[in-house]
Amino acid sequence: MPRIDPDSLEDLEERLVDLNRVAKVHKGGRRFSFSALVVVGNGKGIVGAGVGKAAGVPEAIRKGGEAAKKSLFEVAMVGRTIPHEVVGRTGATRVMLRPAAPGTGVIAGGPVRAVVEAAGIKDILTKRLGAKSKINAIRATVDGLQRLFRAEQVAQDRGKSVDELPIPRYFRLEEELLTHEQPVEDLVDQEPDRLQRAPQENAQSPGTDQTEPDGDKARQPVGPGDGESRPASGDGGSDELTATPVEEHASEVG
Repeated sequence: MPRIDPDSLEDLEERLVDLNRVAKVHKGGRRFSFSALVVVGNGKGIVGAGVGKAAGVPEAIRKGGEAAKKSLFEVAMVGRTIPHEVVGRTGATRVMLRPAAPGTGVIAGGPVRAVVEAAGIKDILTKRLGAKSKINAIRATVDGLQRLFRAEQVAQDRGKSVDELPIPRYFRLEEELLTHEQPVEDLVDQEPDRLQRAPQENAQSPGTDQTEPDGDKARQPVGPGDGESRPASGDGGSDELTATPVEEHASEVG
């Protein structure tokens, strides 16, 4: 991966993700040192992360920023999101990154959010699995972002055109809108047809979920004493209930 010169970028922004204090015991007492985890990005697809260690906090942050600038790389993006799903791994930590539809936002927390926002990704779904170390989470996120490929590169490797690749339709719409310099927010109203038809297909008209009972299974409410006697027939009888008049039932009881 080609190295990016940080001096050629004007709007780099540093973000301190974590500051850790470490104590080392010596003969004369304890000596403290600090380690700073810093993320650098321009919000336009360029991001990097680094760790700085020093005896003081400002020096540790400065070293972390310099280390992050030395590790800058370009993230493959499609408009506001990433082109495909990927899982980054570092040690026992895994970070899953999934593309999201326009308007979803950044669904991430902690260190993963810092890297994603510094890269300029606006719509993404993430999940951190395994160990909860912040430095491993950032390294796993960086590993996942470096594994992304654009559709043009994949099509060239396969000897096909971009139209022959199974790319979701809203990604294509986003590329078209960005080409014509239209607001990306308009994509929310131009989702795939299946997303627009889903609410209509799931909606049912009033009364459609009510089914009429079958005639042979329907039972009408009966009064007191009704249906208590079954006539016994010689040929096996019948299972149908016979209603007994209330007057006859009262005379039998009397």
